[in-house]
This record gives sequence, C-alpha cells and structure tokens, in this order.
Amino acid sequence: MKDSLTKFISYLEEKKRAHATVVAYRKDIDQLIEYLNDSGKTSFDEASADTLTAFLAKLTKEKMTPKTISRKINSLKTFYKFLLSQKTVRANVAEGLVHPKFENGAPRILTPTEYRALRDACRDDSRIAAAVEVLLQTGMRIGELSAIQLDNYSDEGITIPSIEGHPSRTVPLNKAARAALERYLSTRPRVNQTALFITKTGRPLLIRNLRTSIDRYFKLAGIKDAKVNDLRHTFITHHLAAGTSPVVVAQLVGHKRLSTTEKYLEFIKDIQIDKTKLEEL
Repeated sequence: MKDSLTKFISYLEEKKRAHATVVAYRKDIDQLIEYLNDSGKTSFDEASADTLTAFLAKLTKEKMTPKTISRKINSLKTFYKFLLSQKTVRANVAEGLVHPKFENGAPRILTPTEYRALRDACRDDSRIAAAVEVLLQTGMRIGELSAIQLDNYSDEGITIPSIEGHPSRTVPLNKAARAALERYLSTRPRVNQTALFITKTGRPLLIRNLRTSIDRYFKLAGIKDAKVNDLRHTFITHHLAAGTSPVVVAQLVGHKRLSTTEKYLEFIKDIQIDKTKLEEL
C-alpha cells in the first residue's frame, strides 16, 4: 500500500498540485493505510465503500470537524480514482462518499489599528517588514512571495512566477510597498543568490520561515486569531469596499474564478474605505 501512495504522490507532483495539497493528501492516505492495517486488510482493493464510511466515522468520533472530513473525502476520491486508473483496484469505492454539510467562516479581516500595530511590531526587521508590506499591499499568496526572484522586481512592480498551477502575473506596487522593499534591499546580504527574500546566510527564505516570522510579529503586536493569509483577505476586502472592480481584484490576486472574489462582497458591509487612501493601507 505504501508503494501505491508513493506513486500517487509522484502523480500529484507531476500535475503540479500545490505543495500544501500534496502534504495533506499524503497525511490523509497514511491515516487510511493505518486504519486498513488495523482492520486486517493488506490492500486497498480489500476496502469496500462501507470500510471507507467506517474510517470517516472513526475520524468524526475523534472530533475532526466537518470541514476536515470533507477534505479527507476529496483525498479519498482522488486517490481511488488514481488507483482505478492504475488498475490497482477493481472499483472506485470512494466515488459515492457524501460530503458533510458545513459553512465556511467569515475571513479574518485586519482593522487599520491591527495592521498598523503589525507594521510597528516588525519595523526594525527590514526583511519581514518588507514581506508584510508586500503581502498587505498586493494580496499575493505567501508561496508566491517566497518564489519571487530579484529580477522579478522592477519599475512595473513584481512579476509573480507561475507556480502550483497559478498563471504568472505582474502586480503593481504602491509607495508603501516599494519603500519597504528598497529599505530591505539596502540591508540584504550581498551574496550570489537570486531569491528576493533570503536568510542571513544567503539561502532562500522558505514559506515556513516566512510564516513563522510573521506569526511571531502578530503575537508581538497583540493581534489575536490572525494568520498570514489574513493579509490577503484584508487586501481583497478593502479594495472591494473602496469600489475596486471585482474583475480587477481577481486579476491582482490571481483568482481563477471571479466567483471566488465575489464571495468577499458579503463581508464588506461595515468596512468604510476611501479609494484615494488605499495607498495608506
């Protein structure tokens, strides 16, 4: 069974699925393998639809949320579809699994007081201050920020390379973001490294390093229940609240579907933003 999982992971990577997705799928199928082993089964073909239903029921009893269960069902469906294509199983027993109902919570949107406090907290760290400012002023994903190279930065803004299935795009930079980047570049170690954000020893700054550092400054700023992706949520909602077209916002943040951007419209009712003051975001 482990061999099938290894082949499945290679398949996902060849399809350029997001790294976080691949990690999650591996964990989900590892859990299934453990359950099948405990049930005395030695192959995926020995599992029936009832077996998978029992597996999910066990996870539910372990207090996993409906949203997590739904994600695991996606993993099982994709995995068994792959196994069927490889003729490892005779039937896709995951095909009929039904997703539990759940509601997505409202995105966490930082208030002006909060993002100013975050700026103040990381002000003396030019590298993280620049990362925060770029994320806040462009709405890009943290994985995209980590992938940016020095030559992606120009007078036109930042060209985000095509990664994890998202097309390349160029996003403009306002004065605040450009000033923060220039300040960081003046202190950036002079090493033969093409990545824009690097460690003190000259290695590319990985996603987990960026996330850990920014999370630390959230805590120092006293901002509760906030994550790095909330900088993206804040950019989207503030621009929509200021009257920026959802089409334009979708292009800036790289949403494949306009409907993804439009979902944020229901969260802007109480946000008052003057479009002329977006530079101050």
